[in-house]
Amino acid sequence: MAFDGCFVTGTDTGVGKTLVSAALLHTLARRHRRVVGMKPVAAGLVQQGGAWVAEDALALRAASTVAVPPELDCPVALPEPLSPHLAAARAGRRVGVAELVAAHRKLRSLADVVLVEGSGGWRVPLNEDETLADLAVALARPVVLVVGLRLGCLNHALLTAEAIRADGLHLAGWVANAIDPGMACRDENMDTLRHWLPAPLLGVVPWHPQTPDARQIVLNLPDTWR
Repeated sequence: MAFDGCFVTGTDTGVGKTLVSAALLHTLARRHRRVVGMKPVAAGLVQQGGAWVAEDALALRAASTVAVPPELDCPVALPEPLSPHLAAARAGRRVGVAELVAAHRKLRSLADVVLVEGSGGWRVPLNEDETLADLAVALARPVVLVVGLRLGCLNHALLTAEAIRADGLHLAGWVANAIDPGMACRDENMDTLRHWLPAPLLGVVPWHPQTPDARQIVLNLPDTWR
């Protein structure tokens, strides 16, 4: 089957999933004409131009090559920066996998490649019965893991990779993001991750005091992603 998208997850929240997703979109755009990013659930909105918007969704839109209706690339935008199930409950609604899959299906008709960025980590709850992992399983796309390089990342990365494999999905690669400039033994930790993670390293995002330009991040995508 021809490559038509992937699912981006992270070892935790705040590890750079959106930055890496934008970099992936820019890289994919060199191989595919129509690429679009999707943030199925965004929790935590900011005011811009008199409207409440999700910053993650804005970043993905800026890196996409086709414009789509916001109800498709960010079907659920919740005001408070909480876990999706809590943010949804406080907003008086329920978020389910079925509605997110439906939005993704429509996006596939508008683009050649759809990149889906998860929220938080792999097992973040959507509601009382479903998690983001259930969405990833329903979409059945290869997974890219963003590893935030800081103390504790080895355990988080290996457990996440184990969970992805247990859920029957393919970990296509991982990206290391140096989010802690003071991390001890960073190179040694990277070597450990290379040894233990059952997937290739697609790229390294060096530490930067400000958010780097996603277009400048070098990623080596699998040859099958053509």
